[in-house]
Amino acid sequence: CGRQGDEGGAAKMNMQEAADRADAMLDATLGAIVPEVQWGHRTHTARGCDVTRRRAVTTIISAQRRGSFLGVVERFWKKSGYRITSVNPSQEMPAVFATSPDGFQLALKIGYKGQAFFDAITPCVEPSDVAAPTSPPNGPAHPPGRIPTPNVRSDFWSATTPAPSPSG
Repeated sequence: CGRQGDEGGAAKMNMQEAADRADAMLDATLGAIVPEVQWGHRTHTARGCDVTRRRAVTTIISAQRRGSFLGVVERFWKKSGYRITSVNPSQEMPAVFATSPDGFQLALKIGYKGQAFFDAITPCVEPSDVAAPTSPPNGPAHPPGRIPTPNVRSDFWSATTPAPSPSG
C-alpha cells in the first residue's frame, strides 16, 4: 500500500486502531450537530490496509435545511483541523469531503430522499483483524445495510422553511 508511512501517526496504527479513530471522528461529527439527528451504522469494510466506516441519518433533513446541515458539518471539520477537499453544491445531492492531518478521509453526502450519509476512510495502516463498530446508534438499532430512508421528524431539521441565520 504505497501510502503506508506517509501519514505520520496513522502509519503506526493497525486497522482496528484506525477503525476506532474513524468511529471517534464520526461520533464527534454527529455530536456536533445541534439539534441532534438519529443515525445508524451502515456496512463497514476492511480490505487490504484500510477500513471504511459508514453511518446513515434517519432524521428527515428537508431540502430547505440541507445547506445548513452541511454547513454545520463543514464548520466542525474545519474547526477540528480537517482540510475541506471538495464540495458538491448540488441542490438534490450535495456533499462535502475532507481530509484529516493524519490522512483520514471524511465525506458527508446527501442521497436518495435527502438521506445524509457519513463515511470515514482510514489511510493505509498495518493489517489486522477489525471488529464491528461499538458506538451505539442514536436511535433504533437497524442491521447494517437495512437502515430505512429518513423517517424521524425533527422540529428543526425537518422544517420546510430556511434555517434562521446564526447571530454573531
